[in-house]
Amino acid sequence: MSTTLSSAGFAAGFGQSGAYHKLLAFASLIILIIGFSLASPNFMQMSNMIAILQATSVNGVLAIAATLVIITGGIDLSVGTLMTFCAVIAGVVLTFWGLPLPLGILGAIAAGALSGFASGVFVAKFNVPPFIATLGMMLILKGLSLVISGTRPIYFNDTPSFPEIAQGSIIGDLLPFLPLPNGVLILFLVAIVISFILAKTALGRYTFALGSNEEAVRLSGVNTDRWKIAVYALAGAICGVAGLLIASRLNSAQPALGQGYELDAIAAVVIGGTSLSGGRGTILGTLIGALIMSVLANGLRILSVAQEWQTVVTGSIIILAVYVDMLRRRKT
Repeated sequence: MSTTLSSAGFAAGFGQSGAYHKLLAFASLIILIIGFSLASPNFMQMSNMIAILQATSVNGVLAIAATLVIITGGIDLSVGTLMTFCAVIAGVVLTFWGLPLPLGILGAIAAGALSGFASGVFVAKFNVPPFIATLGMMLILKGLSLVISGTRPIYFNDTPSFPEIAQGSIIGDLLPFLPLPNGVLILFLVAIVISFILAKTALGRYTFALGSNEEAVRLSGVNTDRWKIAVYALAGAICGVAGLLIASRLNSAQPALGQGYELDAIAAVVIGGTSLSGGRGTILGTLIGALIMSVLANGLRILSVAQEWQTVVTGSIIILAVYVDMLRRRKT
């Protein structure tokens, strides 16, 4: 058992020591901000900065969920559609059933945790490859979202406080010159909590250990299936938070929304330094990666770059980030 904990500690330390890669990602973020600022005077306006942070709040939370799974050596293609499914569940609880807001929030997060738990069972107990298991879950959740909602958006007009979850500003009420949306605060809170879990708890240690050498952990007597399922369930619950954020921003649950978000989330994770082979990653790096994706999308939009070319740029960045990760693994 001591060998396992030592391996886990080494993996966690190694995952948190990628200062060079985080510095490189942060430098890239600064260069992007400076470049877009010089290209367009509208980029650095306060309203645009708030819009970037607001967009990052959703993608960043999804990326944090994806980070947990990728550190274990897996992949989760369902985070985008799971986000939508959780938003639909919140719509059912609040609009169809007319229940109080806290129950709608709890329902969305519980639906996410349950879906993540199911994915974890497929991966851990039935040995389905994570790519296939989460791809199947993506399609299941997409279909369920359409069925439950009747293929129509669910509006939260009967819950007037619901938009305040993401669009309100507790800080803005106290400091009018800094109207930081609540969605951004929720992103930071989720990041802090998950960082603590990864650094200070048994779940965090085994998350890194599973990605570093799962077989060694299993041979030391640890129930790796249980810890892997716990990671997927936690990631699902985080997707539930993202579902609440995007539904709050739109004041509706859009059942056809969500597909494609997983690509931005995975790109943010890889750009932030998390290795696709598992065993290494940090939440801070993921946040930087999510900011890079948001700044890039916002800057290209301000420069009136066509949407199809924005997609080309995003795909190129994903390939480049994965290639850099491969080079780094060869060196280590």
